[in-house]
Amino acid sequence: MTNRERRDAGLAYISDDSIFEEQQECRKILQKLNFTDRSDFAEISRIVAELLGKSDGAFINPPFYCDYGTHIEVGRNFFANYNCTFLDVAKIKIGDNCMFAPNVSIYTAGHPIHPFSRNSSYEYGKEVTIGDNVWLGGSTVVCPGVHIGNNVVVGAGSVVTKDIPDWCIAAGNPCRVIRKITDADKKKLFRDEEIDESAWSDIEARMEAVL
Repeated sequence: MTNRERRDAGLAYISDDSIFEEQQECRKILQKLNFTDRSDFAEISRIVAELLGKSDGAFINPPFYCDYGTHIEVGRNFFANYNCTFLDVAKIKIGDNCMFAPNVSIYTAGHPIHPFSRNSSYEYGKEVTIGDNVWLGGSTVVCPGVHIGNNVVVGAGSVVTKDIPDWCIAAGNPCRVIRKITDADKKKLFRDEEIDESAWSDIEARMEAVL
């Protein structure tokens, strides 16, 4: 097997010239993204689509960093705020309507634990999957092999080392489930504050139009 094939199979591999060539192509696109006019939203959207290979309403506020871009799969209406980093050695699959706050990092890349093996230059990648309607708070870190379910909120500063089930609020280092999300949360805004009636009426009208 080539090192590309080993990498894509989740096996130990070495970043050889063929892999560096892939990364160089990604960095050329990132150079355009990260140095484009920040007020030119249409151009940013175009470059994001070029980076990811497909885009259905995806938008990333630069700067943004990744290894390949082609290993990142996002659903409809994806949004990532400033300074996010996706080490996409393995696949990163993200569902519809996901929002990532600034400084979110997703790491699929890893290295052997023992220095004897680690110093050999071998590394690995393990897939990360994130469901629909997920909001990751600022400076959240998602570690290799983690699966986050649908309709999840992860609090700022969390380090997600294990899977998170559907319909949960989770936070902490290491990240743990705090409680389930229920219909009682529909009008929640911030802590005990609720959405005001004017905005709530607009929300209901907007969601009825979508549904």
